[in-house]
Amino acid sequence: MLLSQTALLRKVLCLSVGLFLANLSSVVRAQITLEPTDQVRQAPSPFGQSLQKPVSRGARPLDADSLREAVPLPAEDRDYEFQQLQREADALDRQFGLVRRIVRFASPSIVHIEATKVTDSGKGYASSKIEEAGAGVIVEIGGAPYVLTNRHVVYPADIRSIRLELNDGRIIRATNVWTDPSTDVAVIGLDSSNLTPAKLGNSDRMEIGDFVLAVGSPFGLSHSVTYGIISAKGRRNLELGTKEIEIQDFFQTDAAINPGNSGGPLINLRGEIVGINTAIASNSGGNEGIGFSIPMNMAVMVAEQLVSQGRLNRSYLGVQLENAFDIFTARRLGLNSTEGALVKVVIPNSPAAKAGIRVGDVIVEFNGRRVENDGHLVKQVGLTPVGTQVGIIVFRDGSPFRVSTVLEPNPGP
Repeated sequence: MLLSQTALLRKVLCLSVGLFLANLSSVVRAQITLEPTDQVRQAPSPFGQSLQKPVSRGARPLDADSLREAVPLPAEDRDYEFQQLQREADALDRQFGLVRRIVRFASPSIVHIEATKVTDSGKGYASSKIEEAGAGVIVEIGGAPYVLTNRHVVYPADIRSIRLELNDGRIIRATNVWTDPSTDVAVIGLDSSNLTPAKLGNSDRMEIGDFVLAVGSPFGLSHSVTYGIISAKGRRNLELGTKEIEIQDFFQTDAAINPGNSGGPLINLRGEIVGINTAIASNSGGNEGIGFSIPMNMAVMVAEQLVSQGRLNRSYLGVQLENAFDIFTARRLGLNSTEGALVKVVIPNSPAAKAGIRVGDVIVEFNGRRVENDGHLVKQVGLTPVGTQVGIIVFRDGSPFRVSTVLEPNPGP
């Protein structure tokens, strides 16, 4: 008798709990389910189309997983979940640890730069001082350490007003400064020892999509690190500053670059310096995801000449090129693309004139390398050593012609 009463009681309790859960389920559904539907009609708005989307409070069945999410886990389950999180975080931490190691490895070679510049405000006005902040990287040239940076970071500051600070807080003294306006590269001689030169990478091997870090002093915040990828290569014909930067072949990166990052390094995953951060494209004056860096191979080539000769000895071909070389002009000349540089002026007695290059020719290859556009040709000519005999292929009257000439020193300043 007692057993049958117990069984009956158990049935009653099960039925009661079932009814309670059913009622609870309907209440919960009514409170939290908001689904878009096309069946609900709204009153027309006096302002035209309504901005509020119609919703339905129709019931949606709750499954076991949904109920489990709403109920706090027991202590033993939380401990297990925490252990799972730790294992997954450790796996990610091992990967992201590479970034920390790159920063630690490169930091001793990165320099915070402050320069005080005196500007002439014009006749009848007092001169003013400008505090410029930037960055640089220690490189070894001819067995001696130098700081490689941008010209616009230190020019025209007096050498005594240039302050160089290492990551460990040491202040180093500048002994000489060489600059080149056509590339915006500057080299600073040092009177210090126990310095750590950076490891330099081959920037020609960098590809679009490669991961990079940018280090600098944005808004004076020294040794700040950001990361991104190489977004594009070979950016040329950019309108930068005083328009003195004629030789351009920039990497584009989405690593955050702001005022003060100029001169700082762009670093690959091997801890190698592959670029010198130089400029940004921005409507606000701050980072908008478009920054530009001088490829390291180009920067080092210029730096070596600045140290050894005091200036960049640019080569000279003797042509003026058409910037507006579009597809319609290319097709009229018999080409299928705008690759190449269209000659609009040939300077008399120049290497180009001696080679027989004519107005209307399209230079499609220079010294064994194809020519992408006019800016690419300017870069190739300017950085080829003076006195080099080069082969040139021009497209003329629907056919390619091969000519050759010897490059001469650029007659400009």
